[in-house]
Amino acid sequence: MTARLVTALVGTAVVAVGVLATAPAHADTVGSGPNGQRLTVSRTADLPRGGATVTVSGSGYDSTKGIYVAFCVDNGSGAAPSPCGGGADMGGTSGLSHWISSNPPAYGEGLAVPYGSGGTFRVQLRVSPKVGDVDCTVRRCVVSTRNDHTRGADRSQDVRIPVTFASAAAPTRTTAAPPSAPAPTGGAPASRPTGGGPATAQPTGGTTGGTASAQAAAPGDGGGAGGPGATAGGTDPAATQVTDSAGTGRWWTVVTAGLAVLLVALVAVRVRNRRRERA
Repeated sequence: MTARLVTALVGTAVVAVGVLATAPAHADTVGSGPNGQRLTVSRTADLPRGGATVTVSGSGYDSTKGIYVAFCVDNGSGAAPSPCGGGADMGGTSGLSHWISSNPPAYGEGLAVPYGSGGTFRVQLRVSPKVGDVDCTVRRCVVSTRNDHTRGADRSQDVRIPVTFASAAAPTRTTAAPPSAPAPTGGAPASRPTGGGPATAQPTGGTTGGTASAQAAAPGDGGGAGGPGATAGGTDPAATQVTDSAGTGRWWTVVTAGLAVLLVALVAVRVRNRRRERA
């Protein structure tokens, strides 16, 4: 009974470690704004080329100023990110952009989502490698916040977090099979040895020498414009990117817990054996 208990506990710990080891971990990416705003995106690197939905949250924003939350082409520090996916979503249903405002104009009542306490918000945002005609695997594109159209020139709530997409699949190399050797010329009959071995062809002086082979040229692996490395780089003073390490720490926590369970089980077995010996 005791041996079965130990086996079950050890098996449970191993399975738990294996499940969490194979589960993908995507750490949040955090950007900071010029006035202490904090913007967080759930996933920003190697997104599927077919697009993805990410969670965007913010805190510390000025709730007297409405903002747009959108996926846009980055035009650099001091310039409004534009164009943006979906434009200004006045209907609030596309998921391509969001209007956050606690005091919108009359026509925005019921469309804009009010801030939470402390200038906070949380939305789901759809991102894709194309923003209009702009290819975001070539140009740098960002999840961004900016003041809404009522304060279009005000850059005080600009925060940007770069997003990259997975590289396109590399082309498959193909190699042509070498042609078979040419038949000998001259018409000499094949002689058959007396020892029962296979017949050997006896070509005359007119046979061609050697075997011709050919190999098709494979397409090159030169870096195209489709990889994440083609996006614009540089440090943006308005958005300092920081990656949390919460996903990585789960490994050590689970491994430590599994070892602790195993140790407890072994101690229990040893105590039980000693009691039997004394009895």
